[in-house]
Parts: sequence; structure tokens; C-alpha cells
Amino acid sequence: MTGQNGESVGASARTSSSVAQFSAIHGRLKERQQFLAVAKGARLHDAAFTLQAKVQPADAQTESRRFGLTVTKKTGNSVERNRIRRRLRAALRDTSVTHNTLPNSPACDYVIVARRECLSLRFADLTEKLGALIARMDRRLTKTTDTHQAQNT
Repeated sequence: MTGQNGESVGASARTSSSVAQFSAIHGRLKERQQFLAVAKGARLHDAAFTLQAKVQPADAQTESRRFGLTVTKKTGNSVERNRIRRRLRAALRDTSVTHNTLPNSPACDYVIVARRECLSLRFADLTEKLGALIARMDRRLTKTTDTHQAQNT
């Protein structure tokens, strides 16, 4: 593959382009502190992954949704881990739930902790499960945020 000036474009350029496309659609968690903060929040489990989420503080000036992906070395070798990450990024791009928020839903950060089962699922099933879990988490966080606001008034 060649770039504008005729130089070859390697895999790293293609990879950074897909990450940039993912970041343009969703906000992205990048720092360890952000991941640790989300780990203290709510969790929902599935056979293929665990979804962690936490409502952003009221003073945070970020997008309404930010996502982070975690794939540990227990999951497999680097090829398998990268394949899982690519599938999850694509599933997040394809699912409509990540683009639409519930009315009055709070700004949230999400971390998806992947398991090896992500590789064996059909992509359509992975997208469906991910979307359903995010929608369920949104309902749960909206309910707790509403309850918390009612108690403070």
C-alpha cells in the first residue's frame, strides 16, 4: 500500500487509522488512572467479557461516553489479544446503542474486559451482546443517578 508521496504505508499506519476512527466515534480512555476509576464502578458479566462502568464526575468536561478495552495476557498470545481488540472496536463501531444515549443519561466511562470467548463468538452475536450489556448498564446507571439526585434535593 502506498501513501500520498509514493512511500509505503505499513501496518502501523493502518492500525493507527482504525484507532483514530474508533476514537472519532467514541471517546477513549487512555490513562491507567481512568481505568482504575472505572474499575471501582458497576459491573455486568457475560461469557465473552465483563463491562465495567462509572458515571463521570459533574465537573468532567469530556464526551458523554468514553470506552476502554482491556485484554490480559491470560487471554492468549499477542496475536489473539490484538484480534480480540480489533473485534471489540469493530463491534463498538457497529452497535447502535453506543451512539444513542437514553434520555437524561449521565456521562459515563466504560471498560470492556475481554475473555477468550470473544474469538469464538460470531461477530453479529458479539455486537448484539455488547449492545445489550451497554443498554442494561445505561439503565442501571441512570436509575442510580436519578435516585442519588432525588436524595440530594
